[in-house]
Amino acid sequence: MERKFIIGSRGSKLALWQTGFTKDTLEKHFPRNTFDIRIIKTKGDAVLDTALSKIGDKGLFTKEIEAALLAGEIDLAVHSLKDLPTAQPEGLKIGAVSARETPNDVFISKNYASLDELPEGARVATGSLRRKSQLLHYRPDLEIVEIRGNVPTRIEKLLASDLDGMILAYAGVHRLGLDEHIKQVIPTDILLPAVGQGVMAVEIREADGETAAMLEKLNDTATDACITAERAFLRRLEGGCQVPIGALAVWDDGKILLRGFVGGVDGARVIRDELGGSPDEAERIGVALAERCLAAGAAEILGEARSDAARAGGEVIF
Repeated sequence: MERKFIIGSRGSKLALWQTGFTKDTLEKHFPRNTFDIRIIKTKGDAVLDTALSKIGDKGLFTKEIEAALLAGEIDLAVHSLKDLPTAQPEGLKIGAVSARETPNDVFISKNYASLDELPEGARVATGSLRRKSQLLHYRPDLEIVEIRGNVPTRIEKLLASDLDGMILAYAGVHRLGLDEHIKQVIPTDILLPAVGQGVMAVEIREADGETAAMLEKLNDTATDACITAERAFLRRLEGGCQVPIGALAVWDDGKILLRGFVGGVDGARVIRDELGGSPDEAERIGVALAERCLAAGAAEILGEARSDAARAGGEVIF
């Protein structure tokens, strides 16, 4: 039976690339159906002069889209999974996740080839507390500068400034064909990525069985198990963009290995740990690793990080 589906998306170039990729995939699998894209502006898109950690914690780039989905104005929504809160609103669920793009962060600079080449006191831009914490742990001498905007805008700001470097997610830079600006793919033992980084998620209404069945063809089961562990880790730690938390689960020979990071905003105190097991136990692995981090002092570190973030200025310098 033919049906027209409306796909909700943010309006940034990266969001539209991801939504367009999903639309093309659906059209290949279901040529009798039609798929249209509707752009929806979110709070995170509207407020660009304030640090993410100062304008709220949950659903900055998803809330308005989820409201449209619940209201029946759209049939499915494509998100960067790292933007999606670990608990969906009642009536919604994740219908599919994509195969994961390289999850690492990347270093972009006009003058330096890597983090290690940066001179003492170099100025590096990022809008992420997770990146700030890990960067300062690795290089306490760096000055971290707050930056906002979509991927092309950030790169343009860097090129027009006297900043020494900037950190972005590889997936966004690569998907937009901007690889020429990448100087270093940063190893994950220096910067663990955000939970779900590099993964696209399709969100749907729980009661929409037809759409759920359709999306089964898009779901990557290995990625699904990995992000289940990562999101369970984040959920147990009650994390979001206001606290420095990173995690990455990898699939290896039928098992998953989850690595987690918790740190203070200044990078002085950090906890890193890892735990592996069967993909069937992905949720348990995530919770268990979070419990180990809590036992090692993560609650105190995160409490201080939340206080530090609340006291810090919210102005975006670039």
